Amino acid sequence: MQFSKGRVRGGGDGSGPSDGHHEARGPAPTDMPGDVPFDDPWYDALASGWGEAGTVAVPVPVPAARQGQGPGPDGDLAAAEVYLEVQRSPAFQEVRSRYRRFVVPATVAFFLWYVAYVVAATAAPGLMARPVVGAVNVGLLAGLGQFLSTFLLTWAYARHARLRRDRAALELRWDTQELTRGARGGAA
Repeated sequence: MQFSKGRVRGGGDGSGPSDGHHEARGPAPTDMPGDVPFDDPWYDALASGWGEAGTVAVPVPVPAARQGQGPGPDGDLAAAEVYLEVQRSPAFQEVRSRYRRFVVPATVAFFLWYVAYVVAATAAPGLMARPVVGAVNVGLLAGLGQFLSTFLLTWAYARHARLRRDRAALELRWDTQELTRGARGGAA
């Protein structure tokens, strides 16, 4: 017999299967406000304790924004307008374009380097097996080059972010916080 929120599922009462398997019966009746129906695709039955003997799941309250309620009295709508205004600003567009100017070419170059390594390992095994020094061959050096290029790309990204984007992004963050505080009436 398995229990869920005090309700018996299956077992020897003749109302359901006795082998422990459950049938889909549609939404379960709710016992408490905020109770999650069992046909909810986002409801993880095992994680919540449903189906385990002697356990009772405790409902998690849903935030007001997820219940379909609009912005609260603290000016969330005005704050959203501030964020949209900042997003349209030339400073934000500049930070975003600096990010893209680095990330897009670096991603394309790294992906091409990786694909070239895989294709060479598959299509040209003679080339990859060519010895360089002792037991070290071209394939081993290219494989180690993958690790080296990953570390170099990470270093280059961090350096680019530190030198070209972080200061401008921090200034945008401070400006946005100040504008949001003003939109909410000074409360923060």
